[in-house]
Amino acid sequence: MAGDTGMAGKVALLLWAQTLGLAGAQTTQLLVEPPWTPAVQWDRVTLTCQGLGTASATTWYKDGQQWEQNRRDHITASESGTYTCDRPGSGRSPPVTVLDDRLVLQVPARPLLEGDTVTLRCRVRQVLSVSTVRFYQDEKDLGGSLRGTELSLSPLQLHHSGRYHCRGSVNLWQSQSAPVTVTVHGVPLSGVSLLTQPPGGQVALGDRLVLSCAVAAGTGPLSFTWHRGGSGAPLSSGPHLELWNIAENDSGQYHCRVSDGNSVAESVPLNVTVLVPVANATITPGPPAHQVHTGDPVTLRCSVQVGSAPVTFTWLHNRQEVARGPILELGNVDVGHSGTYQCVATNQLGQDGHRVFRALSPELALEVTPQGHWNTGGVIQGHWDCRTPE
Repeated sequence: MAGDTGMAGKVALLLWAQTLGLAGAQTTQLLVEPPWTPAVQWDRVTLTCQGLGTASATTWYKDGQQWEQNRRDHITASESGTYTCDRPGSGRSPPVTVLDDRLVLQVPARPLLEGDTVTLRCRVRQVLSVSTVRFYQDEKDLGGSLRGTELSLSPLQLHHSGRYHCRGSVNLWQSQSAPVTVTVHGVPLSGVSLLTQPPGGQVALGDRLVLSCAVAAGTGPLSFTWHRGGSGAPLSSGPHLELWNIAENDSGQYHCRVSDGNSVAESVPLNVTVLVPVANATITPGPPAHQVHTGDPVTLRCSVQVGSAPVTFTWLHNRQEVARGPILELGNVDVGHSGTYQCVATNQLGQDGHRVFRALSPELALEVTPQGHWNTGGVIQGHWDCRTPE
């Protein structure tokens, strides 16, 4: 168990260094085991120096003076004082204090993050006893503790930062610990993402789209701004962006930017695509009429002027469905192919394709005459058949 505790303490201090940006700066770190600060002499404290270079390059200092010539990366602090270590490649570490006072207030030697649970403990030398312990923050009396010698701060808030000390009766004599500084850090921003309602980045023309900015970790107060494309000017502020009666020019990449006053994080851009209903379906060759001889090959093509893919096409002959697809191949026609032809273009938009739009082309009058005979009579006129999208 002692080995597990030691490893946990080292990991905690390494995370502390990374959280505060020290690891990135490649500074020397001094790890303490057991992981409490200030350390106390009667705990048989082990100090480990971590930095650039080899362990044999470590130089130790106590109270500002070089201490111990055996160049190792760890030592046992058998005396009270202030310890530092030095590595040639990363410099001297922050100090670690080891006390041998009658009464000592200890704080966990790890980063204290907002929302955590932290216990402060008021301790005396092993041969002594303490009673009626009280805790103080910036001289404000916090009262006693149900556990006698421990004070729990849960959950940690930024206002818990300050200087703490404890007082107690040690062998019937009143004693006070040295002050200890407690610094509560806000949780770094991370995991910023976008949520959409309806889900996905595709929305039909005229619909409503709501974008929400979600933060996996980070402490408030948080501020939100919304941006589109590479524009630096914000579209809006707040955790939500609502696009009402969305237009085709609302398509683009959107992202949110979050700030906690110290750092800024951005979401991955979301590509918003505004889907357009089909409109202006036409047939080639164009209406109103087309004359051919029996045996001639006839090919009709249907297209739309606007409409988001996928678009499906259905062919009508005399108002009856005869084929599907953008091209209608009639092959060698006969008199039975005469009549009116129309194509119906359809696309389904919105989440799960719940909105269906249709565009009906003008009628094409196809007249098939026997070889050598042309109908020179009047031409059948085409007409528009307008239908309201479902």
